[in-house]
Amino acid sequence: MATVTKENIGLLHEKLTLRLEKTDYLPSFEKALKDYSKKANIPGFRKGMVPAGLIKKMYGPSLFTDEVLRSVDRELISYLQSDKLDIFAQPLPLETDFRQLDVNNPAEYTFHFEIGMKPDFQLPDLGKASITGYKVTVTDEMINNEIARQQNRHGNMKDEDRVNSEENVLNVIFMEADENGQETPGGIKKDNSLLVKYFKEEFRSNLIGKVTNDFVIVQLDNAFDEKELDFILSDLGLDKTDPASSKKHFKIQITKIGLLEKRELNEEFFKQLYPDMDIKNEADFRNKIKEEIEGYWTAQSRSQIHDQVFHQLIDNTEIRFPEGFLKKWLKTQNSSGEKDAAVKTDEQVEQEFPSFLNQLKWTLISDKIVQDNSIQVKPDEIRNFAKQQLFGYMGNMGTRAEDQPWVNDYIERMMKDRKYMEDAYNRIQAQKIFEWADTQVQPTEKEIGSEEFTKMVEAHQHHHH
Repeated sequence: MATVTKENIGLLHEKLTLRLEKTDYLPSFEKALKDYSKKANIPGFRKGMVPAGLIKKMYGPSLFTDEVLRSVDRELISYLQSDKLDIFAQPLPLETDFRQLDVNNPAEYTFHFEIGMKPDFQLPDLGKASITGYKVTVTDEMINNEIARQQNRHGNMKDEDRVNSEENVLNVIFMEADENGQETPGGIKKDNSLLVKYFKEEFRSNLIGKVTNDFVIVQLDNAFDEKELDFILSDLGLDKTDPASSKKHFKIQITKIGLLEKRELNEEFFKQLYPDMDIKNEADFRNKIKEEIEGYWTAQSRSQIHDQVFHQLIDNTEIRFPEGFLKKWLKTQNSSGEKDAAVKTDEQVEQEFPSFLNQLKWTLISDKIVQDNSIQVKPDEIRNFAKQQLFGYMGNMGTRAEDQPWVNDYIERMMKDRKYMEDAYNRIQAQKIFEWADTQVQPTEKEIGSEEFTKMVEAHQHHHH
């Protein structure tokens, strides 16, 4: 009868010794040999009439090895399940001399494995955590800008004969040139579309009165302020960090002049934007826009609270890991996914290990929250997730497709896609984890401007990249 013994070899690091007796594998090997002799198709012998000795000589060693290793797997799994060992990954085999497996001399065999044990740990009390809930102040300027954006987005473009306003839209070609306007052979050539008011205020007079096919010669940093210059450099494929980029000269030729006529603020426009709402005047429209802006910033603030919760849990949960085992396991994993790919070097493991350990820590924390709070993801929730995701892609058309048969066909197809199911499951579970966290934390509310909030979030993201 097989026996398994456990010996501690480090922090949460155990060595398993598995001893197999002949009776653990020999009967199944002999049965496999008989089954194979019945199926073997060897020239010169009728099927099922091949002598057992010949079968053993030809196929015995490989069948013998297979049955021994199959018995090892069976006994190891049985031991881990019966002792309820909570381990990381699969047991790693320690060096074993497989030459000891001899089909002509069955014997007792010993195999060694190492395992990494999952640690016990406690989560910090989120109710005592210092969390700030930022409330972004929605200003009249933000409302006015959004209304203007909607008016422009749904406005009509009218062709013009000449440039006569800062509101004119210019279709242009940027052609790299020298300061005299001579085009650079093989230089940059790029179409663009921009408003006259995107140029520097002192430069705009150079454009007034221009007609189609007229051009101006510019040094980029003389024609555009910093914000617009960044956009232009990116569009032209130039390096924004190189000071020489902004000093380049370009010939900008006008190919078309237009004027965007903003939509009027009337009931027809309100109905187009909000067909299911009874908005009849500008005051109601402004209130609706304000409500949407507040909803956007509330969601952004909630995401920022969740980010604080994540760091509270990561930074204040003490978890000890079997680092020796995990480094050995990580070394056996290859990023290519190919079966015969080379194992990682010690240098690669050391480089990847801090990030790997951080991810593993969050996985353990998430699993504990899920188990302690009986968080579940049900199939109907995944179906609804798939439907909402589909409608999100479709925009306003989504709600009108609600009862179409093809919508259910699409959802059922997604439910059979294993990769999609795993991704949807993980997203919904993560959302539920943070919804649970929302019930635990007691944020201190703080008012903040939108620009200050955005800069704070960007600085945080930059710090973590």
